[in-house]
Amino acid sequence: MTVRDFFFKYRSYTPIPLIIAALVLARTTPASFAAGLLIALIGESIRLWSVRYAGSATRTTGEVGADVLVTDGPYGHLRNPLYPGNFLLSSGILIMAWPWMPWLMVIFLLLFYVQYRAIISLEEEFLRNKFGAQYGEYEENVPSVFPRLTSWGRGERVPTTLKKALRTERNSLQSFTAVTILILLRWLVR
Repeated sequence: MTVRDFFFKYRSYTPIPLIIAALVLARTTPASFAAGLLIALIGESIRLWSVRYAGSATRTTGEVGADVLVTDGPYGHLRNPLYPGNFLLSSGILIMAWPWMPWLMVIFLLLFYVQYRAIISLEEEFLRNKFGAQYGEYEENVPSVFPRLTSWGRGERVPTTLKKALRTERNSLQSFTAVTILILLRWLVR
């Protein structure tokens, strides 16, 4: 298993040590909790918007896969919209807990960069091989990191219902809720 495959397969679990450190070292304040919660909710909203267009294919953990190339919705602005959502969600959790700042945030930034650079390169290699020129045109017109203001998408893909997206995103929402409650409890009992 390559490093890229490892990060892709275990991407749901790699944040756990950082979350544990954040909980142990938490120094939550009213301002940090409110700001972090807002940032995390924005991140989760971006994730939900992305999942409405990409569907449950975003939840695979075995190998990279895609039945179709999604270029509409958030994917018309950015090739990897789930990852800024993940970044904001994780950053928000750290800000809520306010542990060992700014050092834990620096560690998070480095780890996030390493992990998602590996994952994105693996996914883009797969998409180039599977969709060829279609992906090449998409890659030329839609940035990977900083979103374009106007959508490049062709409007061909109809988003799934919010209910289905919430079902697909259930594990992330449950984890986010549990961590938020733990941060709140840690803050209130210290």
